[in-house]
Amino acid sequence: MMREHIQINRKAVSYTPAEEHFIQKSGIEKISTDIPYIVVDNFPKLGLITSLRFLEWVSENPEGLISLPTGKTPEFFIKWTDYLLQNWDNASGRKIRNDFGLKLKTKPVLSGLQFIQIDEFYPISSKQHNSFYDYVSNFYLKGFGLDRSKALLINSDEILLSGNRHFSEVFPDGRIDLSLRYREARSLMEEIQQRSIFMIDDWCSDYEQMIRDKGGIGFFLGGIGPDGHIAFNVRGSDEFSTTRLTATNFETQAVAAGDLGGIEISANRLVITIGLETITCNPDTVAIIIAAGEAKANIVQQSLENQVSNLYPASVLCKLRHGRFYLTQGAASKLSDMVARYFQSGEWTHEKSEHAIVDVCKTLDKFGHKLTLEDLQGDPICNRIPGLDEGVVTKVTDSIIEKIYRGLRQEENQVFLHTGPHHDDIMLGILPFITKHISTPANTFRFAVLTSGFTAVTNSYVIDLLEDTKHFMDIGKVQMINYPDFFDVGYRLKNDKDIYHYLNNVASGNREECRRGLCHRLVRALVHIYQVKSIGHLRDTLNEVIVVLKNSYDGEKNPPKIQKLKGMIREFEEELVWAHFGVQVKNVEHLRLGFYKGDIFTEQPELDRDVEPVLKMLKQLRPDVLSLTFDPEGSGPDTHYKVLQAIAEALRLWKKEEDISSLRIWGYRNVWYRFHPSEANIIFPVSLNAMAEMNDAFTNCYVSQVDASFPSYELNGKFSELAQKIWVEQLKDVQLLLGKNYFYLHEDPRIRAAHGLLYVKEMTVGEFLSHARQLKESMEGMVL
Repeated sequence: MMREHIQINRKAVSYTPAEEHFIQKSGIEKISTDIPYIVVDNFPKLGLITSLRFLEWVSENPEGLISLPTGKTPEFFIKWTDYLLQNWDNASGRKIRNDFGLKLKTKPVLSGLQFIQIDEFYPISSKQHNSFYDYVSNFYLKGFGLDRSKALLINSDEILLSGNRHFSEVFPDGRIDLSLRYREARSLMEEIQQRSIFMIDDWCSDYEQMIRDKGGIGFFLGGIGPDGHIAFNVRGSDEFSTTRLTATNFETQAVAAGDLGGIEISANRLVITIGLETITCNPDTVAIIIAAGEAKANIVQQSLENQVSNLYPASVLCKLRHGRFYLTQGAASKLSDMVARYFQSGEWTHEKSEHAIVDVCKTLDKFGHKLTLEDLQGDPICNRIPGLDEGVVTKVTDSIIEKIYRGLRQEENQVFLHTGPHHDDIMLGILPFITKHISTPANTFRFAVLTSGFTAVTNSYVIDLLEDTKHFMDIGKVQMINYPDFFDVGYRLKNDKDIYHYLNNVASGNREECRRGLCHRLVRALVHIYQVKSIGHLRDTLNEVIVVLKNSYDGEKNPPKIQKLKGMIREFEEELVWAHFGVQVKNVEHLRLGFYKGDIFTEQPELDRDVEPVLKMLKQLRPDVLSLTFDPEGSGPDTHYKVLQAIAEALRLWKKEEDISSLRIWGYRNVWYRFHPSEANIIFPVSLNAMAEMNDAFTNCYVSQVDASFPSYELNGKFSELAQKIWVEQLKDVQLLLGKNYFYLHEDPRIRAAHGLLYVKEMTVGEFLSHARQLKESMEGMVL
């Protein structure tokens, strides 16, 4: 239930000096939510305000209880806190404190603080680097100099189970059947598991009581998940919940898949988490939710603009007088206050009119041609359109139709360079748009994937592939290794033959031969990476890699050589996709930019390592059209943003050397975020044929991704299915404006055949560089 919006004056809420500074900088004087929120310019400043508020609290509560988050969200909170404490007395530290409102006279001391771990996967060994216990130990206890003896931690290895057994004995496959809480055990093992579950429940109750005995959490900092979860209190959690062993939902499992090595693991892991009332039981708790990026905008809006509800766990912060949301502009962008602010600020543009009219059609569930002047005047956004009359709907309709015709325009004698951060990004973003132009012989096509994408390949997938390779060798089906020059030069030859062999067998339906073709490419990769010199050496290498992978825990960072092997598997998959359209291996570039290392906090692109390879490629290929992912602030994988900045910097350098003003940039989005129709200037109709083509190519080529081990939280399935779902939804939005008959009665068969729409934003080099600079400021802002 939406709560009635009321304007709350900032002066009615007590803010600290640091908070007051950022409020003044934001220019937002009034808000209409019960939980106050503060909007900052960029991701680093989100970390800075959080760090400043933390240090303010610590100065007043040097022995207080703190509960801090794990993952990527607190990156800049950790970095700023460390920086401020290390530079407290020098000019740099003093300047930051003075500039951003930190009024403390003495340096806070963190060693007296008592740390409370928020949550943990269960079961998981505390020795694993992907455990939250390990994260807390390294970044907070060690990094902040906290006293471990004063901390309450969730160490799965030390939680007592039946008969003093370890969890690996009680739950050998890592699965816990919580129905044992309510039903009779059916075997001796189930009896042991049942007693153990009750012992874990007792442990959780004791953990909760220890927090209460200490007076409750004093400073809580958390992120917010796609379903609105804080800690592991997923959508539907009781507002009075306490520390417990519990299951999660699909959205949370999808997000956790990257930490645990795949949805196959995260879907079968339970969690131990503090409850919502654990957070709110102390009425003086300072509880802050931080969120960055437009991908979080919907759940932030729902959490802040609804009453306390089990559907929106973070809504419980309204119980606390010191409850806050700290947000980047992207994360705040869907809030009613911020939407109104967007339409009120600056001059009114036709893009704003498009945005308003498309949205009012959805709000009223009404076709564009049926909108009345009263409808427009009654909408708080549409009534701001200058010279408002019914003719504005016609103007917007005409401009959307023009975008569709622009999408159908024929391109000839063009050199296209389509780029993607990961393998499959290009396909999921604009495959139907590419296939329209790739059939024209006068056009030239090149494809480039800028990172190796190894994190998307599971250990179990590689183990199975290695075992299959051994089998094919044993039955004499890897004949190329018998050629005398294979281990010297032969392994580098005939890559196109591997591709052709594989796709021939896709056509004939021979899955075993497809697998053999993939194993051939795996052998080439192993010879290249491990410098294999003989058949015996190859067998030893296969066994060695299998042993390493089997001895690795799920989610563990692989050694560099195995990372490269996984990346080369993905490169083969990308080559298979474009070979569908006659593109040779030599025309599919694999840049493997160096910033991509699989670390929790990824590095920024560097000139020599990451920008120069892109610049070299651009100058060599000299494209007329360059496509790239164009996600907004903090949306989609971090890699998307960093690849965009590497391309932008390469274009800036190229622009200094040559006139590249004729180069057109096509910005696309795929499964991670989507354009509003008003943001795109090219709309392309997608037929059922095109959707089937994409799904078929994805299934046959991206074999390591078919099981969707690292899915989007929006869909439990293949990314190609999610891309299709998005295209269909985008068609529905435009159909509501134009009317369904515009499509099914249209004279052009390409529009009649449309059952989905994809959006593209075409830009000049100057326009793109301007956008990239603004995005960089929103993501980086300040350099530590």
